[in-house]
Amino acid sequence: MKGKNKVETATRDSSSVVKKHHISKENAIAIVAITGIAIHLVLRFLFNSSQFTYDVPLFAALVLGGTPLVYGLGLRVLRRQFGSDLLAGISIVVSVILGEYLAGTLVVLMLSGGNVLEAYAVRSASSVLEALAKRMPSVAHRKQDTTITDVPLDGIRVGDTLAVYPHEICPVDGVVLEGQGIMDESYLTGEPFEISKTPGARVLSGAINGESALTIKAEKLPVDSRYARIMAVMKTAQENRPRIRRLGDELGAYYTPIAVALDVDAWVFSGHAVRFLAVLVIATPCPLLIAIPVSIIGSISLAARRGIVVKDPSVLERLDTCRTIIFDKTGTLTYGLPRLTQQIIAPGFDKAEVLRLVASVEQYSKHPLARAILHAAREANLRLEHAAEISEAPGRGLQGVVQGRSIRITNRVALVKEFGTPESILPPVTGGLTCEIALDGTYAATYVFHDAPRTESKSFVQHLGRKHGFDKLMLVSGDRESEVRYLADLVGVKEVYASQSPEEKVGLVRQATQEAKTLFLGDGINDAPALMTASIGIAFGHHSDITTESAGAVIMDTSLERVDEFFHIARRMRSIALQSAVGGMALSVVGMFFAAAGYLPPVAGAICQEVIDLFAILNAIRAAFPPRNLIDF
Repeated sequence: MKGKNKVETATRDSSSVVKKHHISKENAIAIVAITGIAIHLVLRFLFNSSQFTYDVPLFAALVLGGTPLVYGLGLRVLRRQFGSDLLAGISIVVSVILGEYLAGTLVVLMLSGGNVLEAYAVRSASSVLEALAKRMPSVAHRKQDTTITDVPLDGIRVGDTLAVYPHEICPVDGVVLEGQGIMDESYLTGEPFEISKTPGARVLSGAINGESALTIKAEKLPVDSRYARIMAVMKTAQENRPRIRRLGDELGAYYTPIAVALDVDAWVFSGHAVRFLAVLVIATPCPLLIAIPVSIIGSISLAARRGIVVKDPSVLERLDTCRTIIFDKTGTLTYGLPRLTQQIIAPGFDKAEVLRLVASVEQYSKHPLARAILHAAREANLRLEHAAEISEAPGRGLQGVVQGRSIRITNRVALVKEFGTPESILPPVTGGLTCEIALDGTYAATYVFHDAPRTESKSFVQHLGRKHGFDKLMLVSGDRESEVRYLADLVGVKEVYASQSPEEKVGLVRQATQEAKTLFLGDGINDAPALMTASIGIAFGHHSDITTESAGAVIMDTSLERVDEFFHIARRMRSIALQSAVGGMALSVVGMFFAAAGYLPPVAGAICQEVIDLFAILNAIRAAFPPRNLIDF
């Protein structure tokens, strides 16, 4: 088994070396082309050198850079893979024959630059697993009697007693033996709240410990724990990610056969090789090779100014074709923080007075719900008082004395058991988190907490079908059924899947993607595999580097308005790119007919192509400038 693992590791390392070599080669070709063009321009316009002298660096760039590109394109032709870059390869060869070295070198630069961009996108996706691995601790602290020893993760065994220090990442799934505190599990489970941990509570690998040290017992090996399973799912999702045809390839599939057919016909029927060269010069697909990248770069720049980082440029081309949108709940449609959404007050008690007394005690607590209560008190402009005799025993809740009155904030079971409160007077159990309030030993109120939806969530969700053509909306969350249903009813999503593990999320996304192109919007480590599996993944970037690495685009400002702006930027980019590419190709086809008929010699054809390119590029540049409005909800 160990031998097999070594072989697999060697294979992965070998594959990584090959990919890096490929990227380095493309970078080198681009650098050679840029250097050749720069030296050519200096010799030609600053030193007034002879044509032979200023053409030498271009010829060198064509030999060093153009030869491997043309060779690679030739191999693709043998495999019957035809795209818009085939004409570019032929153009490189013809430019050398015609002595048009500058034009040929520019084509080399365009081809290598596009390949570098694609390679970067693939390499960026591969860095997700590296980010996951770096986040996990390399050692754990094993306790034996009074001694604590650092051991590597693979040295942990089921049943080991481990110490988890403050702010550390939990190394394995287990159960708390000693200590009390909180852990942030939101990256893993989708639960929006920091979870209290007391003896007997379960902990998950990958969760971030709070300010108190905990002693836990390992219930699983690190390789079998929750975080490791997410890494495994992530790797599978990355390896099985489908290859998407780029816009230029789709258009080139139609344009290239037409151009080649006209080229050959011009030569065959006229009997003049110069007609073939003339048609080919004007057929060079610069609107595809230049206008589309220019519109993409302009849109990336516009998105960046709006706080949106485009990691995979192809996202801009494909976003407007998605027909299914899949939401995670926590941190996307919600703020990811508990809010006090309902105060159920018992007869004889005043709502504001109860809140004032409870908040006066909660200001001394680090419990996750304390912030929600304090926020509600601030919104109600309540003045808090000093509290005394504060205590917070595990499982019993928080208690204190304010202005001579005893306040107890606890759970339903403790209220009934300790105070003898009849179940019949308590409100029915509903969705959300709850706590019970007792004043001077008498039941006074029940507070209900929910992960509050963003103010714009409902209007955003409801406009997606009308304005952006989404036929199917899904809410997929690792949170509990009651919480997910509560949100779905508020924002208007009908198709709901709750309590979903990262593996189950991937399965749902993969199934939906088989039916239509999908967009997944989420945050948190538990969303990363689904982000990679969907046709397009968009992440809110305020939580996790791993999530942002796995997404095609990252919304840095956690707002659904920014998501809508990105929809419009992508739609506008695709529209402008199609205008430039299709319009430019149509004019080129007209020019090819004139060249085939003998009305455009090669030099005149080259001039006409430059004019067509100029119009296509000027139109493509519009993508960098914002329209009057980028939001429609």
